[in-house]
Amino acid sequence: MDALTLLNNRNSEPKLSGPAPDHDTLYKILGAALHAPDHGRLRPWRFMIISGKARYRLGDLFAEALRARQADASDEQIKKAQEAPLRAPIIVTVIAKLQEHPKVPKVEQLLSAGCAAHGILLATQAVGFGAIWRTGDNCYDPLVKAGLNLHEGEEIVGYIYLGTAVGVPKPVADMRVEDFVSQWDK
Repeated sequence: MDALTLLNNRNSEPKLSGPAPDHDTLYKILGAALHAPDHGRLRPWRFMIISGKARYRLGDLFAEALRARQADASDEQIKKAQEAPLRAPIIVTVIAKLQEHPKVPKVEQLLSAGCAAHGILLATQAVGFGAIWRTGDNCYDPLVKAGLNLHEGEEIVGYIYLGTAVGVPKPVADMRVEDFVSQWDK
């Protein structure tokens, strides 16, 4: 598949199962993410792989964080939080490593980590697997960050769920370039 076809047909796959990419394929996917735009070559990202039984521990952490954020959370909400990491065989947590730099503001570093996450999505689809980038409260929750042993200055950009797509993919949105482009003529 050529690059433009891949870019124009990238799609999130919300329903994933096994098999997941094997170790070598996963590292090829992550290797592609290392080529994200990176002003200053700071490499302001890292990836935490969560698979197997660790997904259950992540679910427990998500449930604990929900209870702390929302004391009146229902049993159903707690169960949903606890089961969220079981929606795919592998989760890649994309972490931005933000640092003080005289020429590269933190927002650029965060955007670079976001580009690395997008690289994971594209590379996953290119090798024949499905992926979806999930965010939400568990990206920003201090209890989750502490439970994942994030360091000072690190932020979770998202959780990339990887596996084999289940079912028929949703259609790729039909968008007209003209609706998103303007010309500046001053």
